[in-house]
Amino acid sequence: MTAPASPTDPESLRERALDALTTARDRTALLTSCVEEPELTAQHSPLMSPLVWDLAHIGNQEELWLLRAVAGRDAMRPEIDGLYDAFEHPRSERPSLPLLPPAEARQYAAEVRGRALDVLESTAFRGTPLTEAGFAFGMIAQHEQQHDETMLITHQLRKGPAALTAPDPAPAPPFTGPAEVLVPGGPFTMGTSTEPWALDNERPAHRREVPPYFIDTTPVTNAAYQAFIQDGGYDTERWWSLEGWSHIRSHDIEAPLFWRREGGQWLRRHFGITEVVPPDEPVLHVSWYEADAYARWAGRRLPTEAEWEKAARHDPAAGRSTRYPWGDADPTPEHANLGQRHLRPAPAGSLPAGASPLGVRQLIGDVWEWTSSDLHPYPGFAAFPYKEYSEVFFGPEYKVLRGGSFAVDQVACRGTFRNWDYPIRRQIFSGFRTARDGTV
Repeated sequence: MTAPASPTDPESLRERALDALTTARDRTALLTSCVEEPELTAQHSPLMSPLVWDLAHIGNQEELWLLRAVAGRDAMRPEIDGLYDAFEHPRSERPSLPLLPPAEARQYAAEVRGRALDVLESTAFRGTPLTEAGFAFGMIAQHEQQHDETMLITHQLRKGPAALTAPDPAPAPPFTGPAEVLVPGGPFTMGTSTEPWALDNERPAHRREVPPYFIDTTPVTNAAYQAFIQDGGYDTERWWSLEGWSHIRSHDIEAPLFWRREGGQWLRRHFGITEVVPPDEPVLHVSWYEADAYARWAGRRLPTEAEWEKAARHDPAAGRSTRYPWGDADPTPEHANLGQRHLRPAPAGSLPAGASPLGVRQLIGDVWEWTSSDLHPYPGFAAFPYKEYSEVFFGPEYKVLRGGSFAVDQVACRGTFRNWDYPIRRQIFSGFRTARDGTV
């Protein structure tokens, strides 16, 4: 039995789509207005696009799907489609392209948005897969928020003084609950067939059998990770996979990205500010290889994707999977640290209102959590609305991350949402929690 879907009546969906699109655009404006034009056109890392590329790409995708595909309108600027096709030009090449300058990119995105809102007003949310339940509008809001997260990563990578500010999460007393939770074995429903804006890789809902296992109550903290470093974790080959050991040795990696040792303490650069690494925050900016090595050192392992989702969604008392750990209601600030309200994770053990029925905390928001699983389709998977969203990434090259981070908006974060990346990636807002088999 699966969780009920969110509201599907046309006016509620129209209101939800408008709110999601507006929230995303407000965030895009913030991320691209807080720096001067040279910062928008510069490439701050070969891993990332110039911010101005993301800005125009957001507008171009909105035009492609809402104006052309949904409304059947002619292309506004067909000559730029190739420039903003993410598969046509790798990020390292994008600064050399004849990109729209910032003012023109903003004007283009704004004009597209004005027309898209007219389409939203007139579209009946039925009749085609793209318009059913407002899917195309939800997809575009999620797409923009995903690029907002990407732009926030670029802000973290850029040199220079801080350009963004946000209040810190509320302080939390040290977590004194159990270090791990037993998740009983048995079947549960993984994925969804009812969430209106779920993407193709989240579908369909299907039965999954999972043996009993223990999972960390909270994500692994900076303090715990420092113990791994102090114990020679980066110098001890036996904790690492063959590929992981080769990677950290060839790249001289000895701590999470942005960390440095100075004066007997660990410091980090965080959005333009140097600070002492906060011991009680979930560790951030670690690769899958680092997460896997820590888990081995701790005598544990990374959870599988199915184990992560069962911990996050299965309600043993109700005998069904819910949309979120706390139930079916949309997230509030009391449930999860999402939406760039803060520029950091909340202390481990925070947000008890967001805990799962078994007491696992912070499964949604704060940090993306690496799992041990490769990205594969679910049984019955069908690519929609285009193969390049998910299908081309299936296989052993990519590891699955779950749960979202403080940089993710709720429209692009739910108990079934799947993220993926190469196991070497560290610039993303990634952390982890560990698990072990359910034998004492």
